[in-house]
Amino acid sequence: MNSLVLGTIYGYINTLIEIYTYMLIAYVLLSWLPSARDSFIGEILGKLCEPYLSIFRRFIPPIGGMIDISPIVALIALRFIGEGIRAVLAFFV
Repeated sequence: MNSLVLGTIYGYINTLIEIYTYMLIAYVLLSWLPSARDSFIGEILGKLCEPYLSIFRRFIPPIGGMIDISPIVALIALRFIGEGIRAVLAFFV
């Protein structure tokens, strides 16, 4: 596989991770607005983001009963996953 194809794959991975990162951030910000998650966009983001966030919410309880830090951990984990995928691709190519 030549470097052009590898660069293209890296570009797609970076783009997908960035898009999902922005979706997670938008979903978290919607939680600060009253009834924003009930909107059309809030429901779509919920269907796309909740399955990923629920993994972290199982293991990380809210601090003080109200502050949920699981999205922060989820964003960090998403970055590590992306770097891992890129490292595996570079190893095989």
